[in-house]
Amino acid sequence: MSTEPVRPPATDPMKGFRGVCAGLLVLEAIVVLLALLVVSRFTQGALNPVAITVVLVLGLLMIVASGLQRRPWGLGFALVLQVGLLISGIFHVSVLAMGLIFALVWGTVLWMRRDVARRMARGELPSQQQ
Repeated sequence: MSTEPVRPPATDPMKGFRGVCAGLLVLEAIVVLLALLVVSRFTQGALNPVAITVVLVLGLLMIVASGLQRRPWGLGFALVLQVGLLISGIFHVSVLAMGLIFALVWGTVLWMRRDVARRMARGELPSQQQ
């Protein structure tokens, strides 16, 4: 094993990760808000005003959270919104399905982030090579 210190990467890969999270939140907000329109249009009486308000607030908070991803607590806030989307699945099964799909996407993104962080700690990123 080498005793030389690990070189930091030329560019911060976590900065790119924050951009991915922000983009994912905007995409999720669009899907949630558009799905709310479709569900209310094709299911008679399935969504009550409370359900509509909760999902609208979640969608708007996702847009706000996309701008907060540079903050240290931005990722935590985004994950709390994912839990909120899953819980709001009690209002309609399609909202629950969206929550599950986006939970899988967020899980994949977090898994990739962990992999990049491990490689960065070991000095295996291409920008860390001599």
